[in-house]
Amino acid sequence: MGEQQQRDVGIREIPKLNKWLILSLQHLFAMFGATILVPFLVDLSPAVALVSSGLGTLAYLFITKGQIPAYLGSSFAFIAPIIAATTLGGPEGAMVGSFFAGIVYGIVALIIRASGLKWLMKILPPIVVGPVIMVIGLGLAPTAVDMAMNDPVTEAYDMSLFIVALVTLAITVVASVFFKGFFGLIPILFGIVGGYAFAYMQGIVDLTPVREAKWFEVPDFIVPFVTYTPQFSWEIIAIMVPIAVVTLSEHIGDQMVLSKVVEKNFIKKPGLHRSIMGDGIATIISSVLGGPPNTTYGENIGVIAITRVFSVFVIGGAAVIAIIFGFIGKFAALITTIPTAVMGGVSILLFGVIASSGLRMLIDNNIDLGHKRNLIISSVILVIGIGGAFIQVSEDVQIPGMALATIIGIILHLIFPNKEAGYGNASMFSNDDE
Repeated sequence: MGEQQQRDVGIREIPKLNKWLILSLQHLFAMFGATILVPFLVDLSPAVALVSSGLGTLAYLFITKGQIPAYLGSSFAFIAPIIAATTLGGPEGAMVGSFFAGIVYGIVALIIRASGLKWLMKILPPIVVGPVIMVIGLGLAPTAVDMAMNDPVTEAYDMSLFIVALVTLAITVVASVFFKGFFGLIPILFGIVGGYAFAYMQGIVDLTPVREAKWFEVPDFIVPFVTYTPQFSWEIIAIMVPIAVVTLSEHIGDQMVLSKVVEKNFIKKPGLHRSIMGDGIATIISSVLGGPPNTTYGENIGVIAITRVFSVFVIGGAAVIAIIFGFIGKFAALITTIPTAVMGGVSILLFGVIASSGLRMLIDNNIDLGHKRNLIISSVILVIGIGGAFIQVSEDVQIPGMALATIIGIILHLIFPNKEAGYGNASMFSNDDE
């Protein structure tokens, strides 16, 4: 135990410069694959996503008083809502929706500071959150398969592209199952790099954009009142804002896990209200730059657990490097040359893992689906969310499937008797307000 403690690097400890760089790069690699995948899927700039994740993480560290070593990257929960919002109002409309989702975080943080946690825990039991997370993953399944099988230009089936996707998937699976230690935490990165190399050997990759790109280049930021004039839309708000309920529960779970890893109660100090506020401000920063909403990353928590390096300076270093990478034109161009099939292959596993994590929440908390209330709530959420049901409130306002499933799940939980059955043994939902 003494040897273990000697290897720990404290939250406020600054490593030596050479170790600092290496440790920060580890966190960059851990978040990189997932962070660039989200903007790739929703047709936003990966370079902007890197910059916004870095700035968002620095803001998070500042708001949490440098007490929580967490990295923030692109949120997968918002993929479908961003696509829907972009269809209605372009990427600018999606940014407006993202901004208001960040505002919801801020409001929740202020309410928690004033009234405690119990009200939030009451509306987010595992029987609601688990199936909604499953909806996020399974709802994206057609997107992953389409990217893997079809030519992005002609939209026709292409066997050669599907083979690239399958090879990418195989590499990602092997890295997930057989790689140990830190390498086991970055299977997405291994999958993208390996799939890209295979696609290049098949003559699918065109490196012309990399050769033509400048070394230094400002990313394609989407800035309100500079590149566009924001337009308020109730329909986009209805699409984006309810997803914040889901990501809030994910945020709480991450804080619980990180608290166990570091052996400090971050829920109590600096307080859940600060970490949620930090998450919200990071999402707002991303929305005013043109990046996807941010969220704390489990991959980076895994790195912290393995390395026992808790330093916020290491996390901050990763954030600064991400910002720098966003301004390297050739690096940004290289990302754009990744074939859609490669991202499709990675997505097949990643979206499945998201869905499975929702199932795992039900299992870990011993949720009894033999109980009628639990069976009904989970069934309704899954079919409405995956089936794509929606409510047309007015000509301009629509509540889409994922948001509708979340809202109905919460309502059913609140009105059905025997609410304790919806929590199982969920410790993350039974904490007091301390």
